[in-house]
Amino acid sequence: MSEPVYFFEGGDPTMAQASASAQATFKYFWRELAWEARRIIPALEVAAVKASFSEEGRVPPTDDDPSVEHMWLGQVDFDGRRIHGVLLNDPNWLSSVRSGEAVELPVEELGDWMYAQGGRVYGAFTVNLMRSQMSPKERRGHDTAWGLEFGDPARIEVVPNPHAPAPKKKAGGFLGGLMGKGGDAPPEPPPGPAPDPNAEHPMSVNMAPKLAEQLARDPSMARARDDRGWTLLHHQALAGSAATVRVLLEHGADRDAKTGHGMTARELAESLGWEKVVALLA
Repeated sequence: MSEPVYFFEGGDPTMAQASASAQATFKYFWRELAWEARRIIPALEVAAVKASFSEEGRVPPTDDDPSVEHMWLGQVDFDGRRIHGVLLNDPNWLSSVRSGEAVELPVEELGDWMYAQGGRVYGAFTVNLMRSQMSPKERRGHDTAWGLEFGDPARIEVVPNPHAPAPKKKAGGFLGGLMGKGGDAPPEPPPGPAPDPNAEHPMSVNMAPKLAEQLARDPSMARARDDRGWTLLHHQALAGSAATVRVLLEHGADRDAKTGHGMTARELAESLGWEKVVALLA
């Protein structure tokens, strides 16, 4: 399946600003993706980041060379230094990369990010910039091609609204198809003001007391490492989860422990600017 192609004039500072906004808010994307990995029932239809490529390889997202192609990556991972992912689709004209190829890049080269929950898109800064310059008819066609609800392009949301009505239909379209999701048209965007993205994630709040009970029964969990050399404190610090980080510290987690690639929990939290978590680990 090929991605719908929408051309945008290169060199426009607003596109560079859109990518800069995506980089500055990447922490919210990663937080949601980190909690998605812990869900028994998946909640995200789509989770992808965008990078820029040319025949010579990956290039910065602000490059205005017409030979540059911007493509989405799935299976996203982040280690506090670099973003890892896999190309979701074949390029429209480049021959240097192809679908399924593994790619890694620093956050400074991120072009965009987006995830969809209940058919509603969060993030998608460059996508919404392009949508803002479309006519209403073109915008509807664009959204139909993706099979997702992007909402008002002038009002980009980065986290779900917990007070929004439950969606009734699932997303399909381009990314939905690539991610194995099908269905009818998505729901209408939620009403009311956007929630505070810096508020503690609901799953962190709900998990904290249960985690405390588990650690009371088995204190070794606080210092156990996975096959990457990461402790639970590392994972929770990178996800910006202050509630669970506090519980782990109270039950003996080693704040000075380093990951397999040499980062402490505090350094991981600092990499995304989780100020509350950094303060707990200071």
